[in-house]
Amino acid sequence: MHSLPKSAVAALLLNTFIWGLSWTGTRALEGMGLHPVWATAAIFSGCALLLLTLRHRELPLLWRHPALLGVGLATGLTNASFNMAVAYGDVVRVILLFYLMPVWTVILARLVLHEAITPRSLARVALGLGGAFIVLYQPRLGLPLPQSLPDWMAVASGLLFAVTNVLLRRLHGFSDGTRAVAMLVGSGVFASLLGVVLSVAGVVAWPLPLPVAAAPVVALWAVLFLVSNLSLQYGVARLPANIAAVIMLAEILVATFSAWMLGAAELRPQDLIGGVLIIAAPWIVRDRRVAAQPA
Repeated sequence: MHSLPKSAVAALLLNTFIWGLSWTGTRALEGMGLHPVWATAAIFSGCALLLLTLRHRELPLLWRHPALLGVGLATGLTNASFNMAVAYGDVVRVILLFYLMPVWTVILARLVLHEAITPRSLARVALGLGGAFIVLYQPRLGLPLPQSLPDWMAVASGLLFAVTNVLLRRLHGFSDGTRAVAMLVGSGVFASLLGVVLSVAGVVAWPLPLPVAAAPVVALWAVLFLVSNLSLQYGVARLPANIAAVIMLAEILVATFSAWMLGAAELRPQDLIGGVLIIAAPWIVRDRRVAAQPA
């Protein structure tokens, strides 16, 4: 039985660790008067500009290879729809609905990558989603079924993120930097467009003047998300899509435990039980050949 590539798993865990802590940056910027939509636009635009200073020769590849544009489109729409859902919906419901993503990934990986849907892959997804549901469940929410526009946007963002992951796996022949340029440029452009549309409509305030104190926070998170994105490229390109999707559920644990450590939430027995299931899902039910071809 082959083991999972440790470097790829570590890269995905680093990605989930940064995303799991991202709420602290968003909350800090919101406290400075920067709406989460504009905070997302500023951070990902900063990411894109930082990467383009290092990999500007990759930009023409986006026009030559429509699949790379597809990655940018899917990523940009993922971030835009998720942030809209978080801004105007119940955060816990949004996260639960977003993390139906492993289900979509298994289906898309079968259709696009021809990865087999085996009892083991289904068991992994069921175990991971079960752990996520236990951690996030609140009696007042009931079953995580879409009931409003933010709910549907959360579902859409999870589906779009699954599309992103499958496309990244399919495009493993391109360098990590090329795929990162596509993702970050798409994220920056779509988040900025969303901010403009909402500000013109009077839904959110324009971010001008930009608070001086916000600049170092935006810069810090731009660097962190750049590291996160490159880690995602590395991990997703080297693992079967259905396993990568389950590993990413660890983001829920990072967010939960960081909120507890910073006094923003309480640690409950259900967090520990669900956490064990999420951590165990990629490892205890493994296919005989899970090691993907290296990119």
